Amino acid sequence: MKKDIGQDEIQVATRRSRSGPEAGRLVSINADYDERITMRAWETLLSGEADAACRRFPVRSLIHDSWSRCATGGIDAQQGEAPINSGKDEIEYLRRANGDLLAAARRSFATIGRLLDGTGAMLVLADGDGMLIDAIGDKKTIHDGMDIHLAIGGKWTEDVVGTNGIGTALWTGEPVFVHAAEHFCAGIKSWTCAGSPIRDPFDGKVIGVVDLSGHPDIFRPHNTALVAAAAREIEKALADHQNAERTRLLEAFIASAPRYRHTDGLMIVDRRGRAIYRNNLPDYAAAVLADEPSPQGHGRRLQLPEADPVATLAKALPEDMPACSVSPLKVDGDLRGAALMFPSTRTARAARPSRPLSPHLREAAAAIVGDSDALLAAIDVACRVAQSREVTSLLIEGETGVGKELFARLVHAGSRRTPNDPFIAMNCGAITRELFGSELFGHVAGAFTGASREGKPGVFELANGGVLSLDEIGELPLEIQPFLLRVLEERVVHRVGDSRDRPVDVRLVASTNRDLKQEVAAGRFRRDLYYRIGTVSIHVPPLRERGADVLLLLDHFNRKLADRIGGTLLDFSDPALEALEAYRWPGNVRELRNLVERLHVLSRGDRVEVEDLPEEMAVSQHFQEPEKPVDTAAAAVERPILSFEDAERQAVINALAAEGGNLSRVARRLGISRPTLYRKLDHFGIRRGFV
Repeated sequence: MKKDIGQDEIQVATRRSRSGPEAGRLVSINADYDERITMRAWETLLSGEADAACRRFPVRSLIHDSWSRCATGGIDAQQGEAPINSGKDEIEYLRRANGDLLAAARRSFATIGRLLDGTGAMLVLADGDGMLIDAIGDKKTIHDGMDIHLAIGGKWTEDVVGTNGIGTALWTGEPVFVHAAEHFCAGIKSWTCAGSPIRDPFDGKVIGVVDLSGHPDIFRPHNTALVAAAAREIEKALADHQNAERTRLLEAFIASAPRYRHTDGLMIVDRRGRAIYRNNLPDYAAAVLADEPSPQGHGRRLQLPEADPVATLAKALPEDMPACSVSPLKVDGDLRGAALMFPSTRTARAARPSRPLSPHLREAAAAIVGDSDALLAAIDVACRVAQSREVTSLLIEGETGVGKELFARLVHAGSRRTPNDPFIAMNCGAITRELFGSELFGHVAGAFTGASREGKPGVFELANGGVLSLDEIGELPLEIQPFLLRVLEERVVHRVGDSRDRPVDVRLVASTNRDLKQEVAAGRFRRDLYYRIGTVSIHVPPLRERGADVLLLLDHFNRKLADRIGGTLLDFSDPALEALEAYRWPGNVRELRNLVERLHVLSRGDRVEVEDLPEEMAVSQHFQEPEKPVDTAAAAVERPILSFEDAERQAVINALAAEGGNLSRVARRLGISRPTLYRKLDHFGIRRGFV
């Protein structure tokens, strides 16, 4: 049982330990603090004379208000320590529950902790409930802190241990210091502390406190500034972690839902039920799924249950919320969030029944970044070909750099029957004319000068049971084409110099940047082979025809490269984004990827301006003239409005005219985001050149 601590003992504890004429003199921290006055105010308050205490013995209003709360709440003013839960299991649960906060504080605590050794100070971290979860600093001070349970597991809220740097910072939501006699409980008056709240970057709620504590002689006016700076550093680390988690959840969603369309409503929540992404939410869903209740009491904060999250979460949604599907999102096998999808009427009308996609096919489809209608149509055809065993060949047409190989790999992903089914790729433009037969069909020993002694299988044999991708098939010599046609028809190959039949089960994906119909007309490509490989054909649109996909790909490559090199994301100015979107991209996606790599290497900072772009891209900032005459904005305004869609189109046109085509100002004028504006321009077929 601890004895009561009196005023004399407190004065002794708070005196400076030095010799000379000033020995025994009380510490003076600033003009607002006088220890004798503070103690008299405390004693008068405890005697029930709160008003008199305020008038006769003035203390800081922060301290007076806190003391009043403590007295009203029944706190024992003679208390000498905080309550503590030191059980191993409880401590482990406490640290696990605050894993994100501990991880965010790790760097700051390691840096500051090394500097505190021998200073008589310790740095502690508390969670939003005032429970201490970490402590570092001077070893003797940490040991002394155990006497008052200033240690991991101790609870330091005002309602259990009175006025103190941790509990009072939690209550006020502001950085505070509490010095010596300003503590409410007598047993803690031999300490000084400065605490600063840590706020969740997501919603600004206080989720913890960082506190510097020690005996009174460590007090310095800048202690509060120190802990406030540490709190801001922790908040920055939390924000970085939340941004990374948001990216991981979006990637998990993309990998699991390739048939989601940009017109659908979508809300992604993390494991705490916080909405980290929203897009096109219907009005009824936006109201119900708000992070916090509205003044009318609607809205809720979604919670992800531990067991059977999909079924439970779906049941928790209002019955009047139609057409909502809920899918769990896992990262590295752990449940980390959920996606709520609201199919649009446009998507519902366009949807076709199909068999479920395999995980491999979903992953391959997610690797093709973009949501333009032309690209999604190509992905849809490729997915159906991949899932069909009847179609044995596919022709992919598109300009150089559009990503034709990604479609070939998508077909392979959907065709796999075993994990070892091969994917073999050969670029016909990289093979000499004399070696085509050997590379395609293989050869036996001694078949020709320079042939391998053991013989060699061709790409058809290597791809047996899987997919063979022949890129630039338009480069295939005319004299080799009949042999390729025969292999496709008979499903057997003959190595050069050999008469033996070698059966092959190969799905062929041929790709070209040429117009094969023109090649056929010119006699450079066999008509029968063209129709054989083109049983199903896909046209991959060039980047200049994919609208806002430019910005989606820019963000994709920016994040991917930053992760790979461990750098920071580039920040593109609005004029730079407009220049990139207006550019014609002759090199397509490959050119865009190379540009991002170049900017990461050569940019002087993280901000990319128009002048940082290659000259040919910078000049594209000015909108191009339309290819065909279009109505002027004034004429467009005069058109009669026949439907809501017409009204929306007119609003976009009017805003473009009013803002001179500046998309940033147009988006602000309409109250929508830039990506949403791009989609509307694409949807309505509006060219910005008419303004």
